[in-house]
Amino acid sequence: MTVTRFAPSPNGPLHLGHAYSAIVAHDRAKHDGGEFLLRIEDIDGARSRSELRQEFREDLDWLQLQYREVAPQSARIASYRTAADELRAMGILYPCTCTRAEVAAAAVAHGPDGPLYPGTCLRRGPVPGPDVAWRLDMEQATLLAGPLEWTDERHGVQLARPELFGDVVLWRKDAPASYHLAATLDDAADGVTHVTRGVDLFQATHIHRLIQHLLGLPVPVWHHHPVLLEADGRKLAKRRDAPALADRRRAGEDGRAVAAEVRATLFDTGISLSDAIDQSA
Repeated sequence: MTVTRFAPSPNGPLHLGHAYSAIVAHDRAKHDGGEFLLRIEDIDGARSRSELRQEFREDLDWLQLQYREVAPQSARIASYRTAADELRAMGILYPCTCTRAEVAAAAVAHGPDGPLYPGTCLRRGPVPGPDVAWRLDMEQATLLAGPLEWTDERHGVQLARPELFGDVVLWRKDAPASYHLAATLDDAADGVTHVTRGVDLFQATHIHRLIQHLLGLPVPVWHHHPVLLEADGRKLAKRRDAPALADRRRAGEDGRAVAAEVRATLFDTGISLSDAIDQSA
């Protein structure tokens, strides 16, 4: 059975870009007679706002999307810790005390997520104390895994290239787990067969495919859909005060009509779709 999911973070209200992503996932599952899941990704520290969870549910109901809600990330911490312990036991996680500013200052190259970690703490050896992040030793991990592939429904078979990201953080100082580790484990636990998400996350799939191999997780199919852009060409974002679905809902707009316009790719003035994949790294 086809299973998709919509996994918003409660650090701001949903906007039209989220509606598009949710509708793509919902319609992909319903087309196959499958199931559409709602998962709240709520481990982003103080930025997570518990009151937004109910707003998200009401927004999806307003759009007339039928879903089943699964456990939020805050209820899954033990599984993240178990996975991190397994990777440590394999000798491919190492502790790191470097700040983002230190990484940026020392980096000599950039990847999809920004400055590549120069391996400072890997060369230095074990770091004492609890206030550390844990990084994946990418060279050792990729040697252990060997060549890997993954399939995107819209872009075909891809050779996994996790080395583009360098030694990524999988266990953070300020939160239980990174997006890469948590989302990959969650999709496996929830039985997601088709990971639908924006094309801006296309490159992240290289890392997720590696994590799946290392931890013996099932491999889904991916579907990276276009993202909505503002008039200035930047991705529609709640941090730049994109109009909230909740405001439109409370103003009395017809959610079914909004969903129909989204499906027809009819957006507000100045909003457009982009299907570009950043292959610059």
